[in-house]
Amino acid sequence: MSAIDHTSHPAYDQDDLPPGTLAELFLTAVEKHGDRLAYQYFPDEGSHLEGITFDEVYEIVGAAAAGLQALGLGSGDKVAILAENSPEWALADFACLCVGILDVPIYSTLTISQVAYILKNSEVQLVFVSDISQVRKVLEASRQIERDVRVVMFGSTEPPEDGVLVWRDFLEHGRNAAVDSDQAFRAKALEAGPEDVATILYTSGTTGDPKGVMLTHHNISSNVRSITRILPSTTGDTSLVFLPLSHVFQRTGSYFHFSCGVIQTFAHSMFTVAEDLMIVRPNLANSVPRLYEKMYNTIMEARGIKKKVVQWARRVGEAWADEKLAGREPSGAVKFMYAIADFLVFRQIRSAMGGRVRYFVSGGAPLAPEINRFFFSAGIPIYEGYGLTETSPGTNFNTPEHFRIGTVGRPIPGTEIRIGEGGEILVRGPQVMKGYYEMPEATAKAIDADGWFYTGDVGEIDEDGFLRITDRIKDIIVTAGGKNVAPQPIENKLKGDDFIEQAVMLGDRRSYCVVLVVPGFPNLEAWARKSGISALDKKLLLESKPVQEYMEARVQARLDDLAKYEKPKKIGLIAAPFTVEDGTLTPTQKVKRGVVEEKYRDLIDAFYAEANFDQTVFVEV
Repeated sequence: MSAIDHTSHPAYDQDDLPPGTLAELFLTAVEKHGDRLAYQYFPDEGSHLEGITFDEVYEIVGAAAAGLQALGLGSGDKVAILAENSPEWALADFACLCVGILDVPIYSTLTISQVAYILKNSEVQLVFVSDISQVRKVLEASRQIERDVRVVMFGSTEPPEDGVLVWRDFLEHGRNAAVDSDQAFRAKALEAGPEDVATILYTSGTTGDPKGVMLTHHNISSNVRSITRILPSTTGDTSLVFLPLSHVFQRTGSYFHFSCGVIQTFAHSMFTVAEDLMIVRPNLANSVPRLYEKMYNTIMEARGIKKKVVQWARRVGEAWADEKLAGREPSGAVKFMYAIADFLVFRQIRSAMGGRVRYFVSGGAPLAPEINRFFFSAGIPIYEGYGLTETSPGTNFNTPEHFRIGTVGRPIPGTEIRIGEGGEILVRGPQVMKGYYEMPEATAKAIDADGWFYTGDVGEIDEDGFLRITDRIKDIIVTAGGKNVAPQPIENKLKGDDFIEQAVMLGDRRSYCVVLVVPGFPNLEAWARKSGISALDKKLLLESKPVQEYMEARVQARLDDLAKYEKPKKIGLIAAPFTVEDGTLTPTQKVKRGVVEEKYRDLIDAFYAEANFDQTVFVEV
């Protein structure tokens, strides 16, 4: 494979990123930060927090490492972690890394059959789990693959099943088995080589079976060191952790924060982020765009006079932000109005997020520019980045010094970006994976002889080196007339509307495009009541002709500047949101278009039925 018709961005000097390991990163951070807090967590559903220092982390990781060795596990073996976020997740991970074990993160939301596939494919011998439900999942998966797998369960004092170890007993076994524990532990940890595989991460996969991505110690540690140079963090900062550590975006971000001495506080869950922000009052956090979309929609759901004030503040904020982002000083009049908007609206938004946020980081999917600009104007910059599991993950980031909304930033140190044939983004750098586990042909297809990784994403690089993502190659809609339509930018335009919660464009190999829309029901219900329309339930609401006409008008207005072939000719209003639980979203909130098409097959077929030629809005409740 060769890159053609490409634009190249000058490479950073990779000599600035000498080979290193995650075990070295761990030991260095412990020595540097000692008795400072490393992690905080909620021991129950209340607001009380408990903490673990770096010194305590070191002791527990040493015991866990010895516990793994006491069970006969060592270099080259595989251990899975199937659990929700917790300090134990991170401690088990470090223990594996320090004894040469390849750990395999598994999303806690995966089904038994999906877990069985990963356990079998990766040849896992032991699984750390969070609770009894995950114990049962592993035991059933083990039966399916007809192979025994050891289980260690976090957060319990009594074994729930025969043969299952609880974390406390597992650590005690390790402490009892260790001889010259500290010296032996450090020596073993330093045996890891930069090019040794540290972890195998299975892509969540919007299509087909997941592939096991092999990332080396140097892949991830170089990414951490690159990010350390461009994103500001201070020892003693607090971050709120709610994305799954099974996702490489959060995991690498967690290593970054650990190395910098940031106090990582684990949220109660993904569903309590709003409440936890107020309790933890973080300075930093990583998230996928879905969280920012929900925050934005909640703010825009204001009622009555408050809604008018919020809308006015948004317009003022955009005028102020446009000047700031262009490197110009806003006029006196804009500054005056912005000060009022800040007092009335933006200050309250910052307060609702704890009042101490310096910045958020966004990745995993495109963030709508309108939403990013709004939070920037509210004094909460969101630095959007880009990467994939196969690139550890970061390749590009916006930073305080180099920030351009609508892009994913410039390449991080040590990274080269090219645009290849068909606009495909190519990446070369120390973060590019070693390959797919037991899949040499897929590896050769993904990485060419010159080390360029073919991302499968389409993008463009501007004159200042900022990368703009257009879409996934496999998501590009090619209509029956041969027109190419990139769905994600269109979906993002729609999601910037206060009345639209989610949107999915479809139409591949069809005569025209269509869109499925999940309305923002709080706003739509308020509009309906104001308009004298009965809104007893979502079904009656969506079946109302005035509601359908109103939603159609909003969709058309948002997409007015698109080419005719890019505009959806039919709109499907969906009552139920797309979720991880119903299989339409991946654990990282990406749309599984194939699943969506299959789930709504009858509705989609109705879009194109000749009998419905004149109908533009359809309803699925």
